[in-house]
This record gives sequence, C-alpha cells and structure tokens, in this order.
Amino acid sequence: MQAKAAPWLVGDVGGTNARFALCGPRQLHEPRVLVCAEHASLQHALRSFLRDAGARVRHAAIGIANPVHGDRVRMTNHHWEFSIEAARRELGLDTLLLINDFAALAMSLPHLPRQKLQPIGGGRPVAGAARAVVGPGTGLGVAGLLPLPDGGWHVAAGEGGHVAFRARDDEDMQLLRFARARHGPHVSTERLLSGPGLELIHDWLCERADLRQAHRTAAQVTELGLRAWRAGEAVHAQQAGALCLEALQRFCALLGGFAADVALTLDARGGLYIGGGIVPRLGDFVEQSLLRERFEDKGRFSSLLAGVPVFVIHSRYPALLGAAAALQQHMERAHHA
Repeated sequence: MQAKAAPWLVGDVGGTNARFALCGPRQLHEPRVLVCAEHASLQHALRSFLRDAGARVRHAAIGIANPVHGDRVRMTNHHWEFSIEAARRELGLDTLLLINDFAALAMSLPHLPRQKLQPIGGGRPVAGAARAVVGPGTGLGVAGLLPLPDGGWHVAAGEGGHVAFRARDDEDMQLLRFARARHGPHVSTERLLSGPGLELIHDWLCERADLRQAHRTAAQVTELGLRAWRAGEAVHAQQAGALCLEALQRFCALLGGFAADVALTLDARGGLYIGGGIVPRLGDFVEQSLLRERFEDKGRFSSLLAGVPVFVIHSRYPALLGAAAALQQHMERAHHA
C-alpha cells in the first residue's frame, strides 16, 4: 500500500451493499457498509462516506459486481450507471480505478493472512504459479491471478459462472432436467452454485422425495442442514433436516467439480480459493463434504489435482485488500511509465 500520508479510498460495491474504507501504508481502516438503495449514485455514496470520515483522498479503487469494459458502467443488479472519468472529475480524484469485484478478490490472494485460510486438502501452493478463485453467493464469481515477469500480477476476470452446467452422473442429469423445466434449455453453473441454486437443489430433492413443503431460503437450508449434520443420526430420521443436509452435500460436490475445471483451465498450482457468501459459513462441514473428492475426480488429471491446495477464505472484506493491491500496482506502473 502507499507510503504517503494521504489515505487512499478502496471499495467493494455489490447490488445491495457498498463497503468503503480508507487505506494507509500498511493498514486497512475499519470499513463502513452503506446500503446502495439509500444513495442515488456511486458518487453520492462516496461523498457520504468521505464526509462522515472527514477525509480527503486523491486516489481510489473500487471493485464492483459487474463487468468493467471501457468507461461506461451500468450495474446489472442495481440502477447505478455512470462514466468512470466523469465520476473521477466530479469527485476531484486524480485516480479512480474500477475493476470487477472478483478481480479485486483475486488480487487479494497474495495478501490474505494464512490463519484466515481454511485448507481443504491438497499439497502446498507452488510459489509463482497461477491461482484461481471461485465464489458462490448471490451469483457465482470466477477469476484467475496470473504471475507476471516483473513480479506483479495479471487478473483474468470473466463471467465463468455462466458456463453451461455439466452433469456428471444420473442424479446430476435429473437435477439438470429439473432446472431446465424452470429456467429453459440453457442452465448455467450459476443456476446451481449460488444462493438461489442451493434453494433449487433443495426443491428438487423435495420433489424427488414426493414431499410437499413451503419453499426454504438458502439461509434456512444451510441452517437446518448444518444442524442435522452436527446432531448426527438422531436427526437424520427427520426428513426436513435430512433433505437440507443432502442439499448441502450435493452443492459441495458440484462446487468441487466446477472448482477443478477452473483449476485445470488456469493450471492453478498456486491454489484454488473459495470466497463468496455461502461456503465460508459452512465451517468444518466443508472438510467432511464431497467437495475435495469431486475436486480430485478428473480421470487422467486426478493426480495433478491431488496436489492442488484448496482454501476457503475467512478474511473480513478481502475484496478491499484486493482493491488496495490493484491500486498499488496501478500507481507503480503509472510511475514507471
């Protein structure tokens, strides 16, 4: 992070909340969370944060849950729409760097404290090798972090969550047919590996069990499933808890297979990292789930994947750290240009 006294501003903007923080030379100050719907624009939210913080900044970097191509940003899940250059001038900034939120998360990977990473099998990360991050939440984010000869990093950010879902076995095919009945012939992986996807998996299991019950949210499925897992056999006889637990198992199995595809695509021997809003809440269950087994079940490349470490990210606000790292790299390159 920067060595000057003047702080930087970093942010992580989603469709519901925007998180902002001031950033010192080696310290991220306590972030503040703003509700996007309470602000007419990104500029309004930023001015509100800076006014309350009593700070003046010259440089800012924002990770945003949206593709960032060119100067114009139009959010997918919120009404904010703006020109990056016009916003920079309006806010009186020298630098306003906008990047995809999972690009920011990817940039955070070299800076995350080891004690905040939950290992899910595999060997040790290969120094200087590519890393990858996936994150089921409201949607499914995917990004890669590729090493550069100068010691920096290049982020490969895309929309990998929208690739077509691939069925591995007969049960996956049944789930795919169920999803197609609801969403049409194209079923993206995000349809299943997300909060709404966990709900869809649970609905499918209920229909398969010929059980009629009220729709459960992803939070309810998670709570009941984990409760059943912790209680063991005594609760497995209760159908509601058992189905929620089965939904979590199926979710983790699908995630393991998808994460392996991403790791193979990027040759991510530096590790596959899992963020987002769902998996970190599963705690020790992830280690006992089918995630690692499915991750390594890749035929001729199973032995390669057996050595790739998988980590669940438990750091608070990692995308803010990534935005700071992206801004640091941007400023250094601008200085040497």
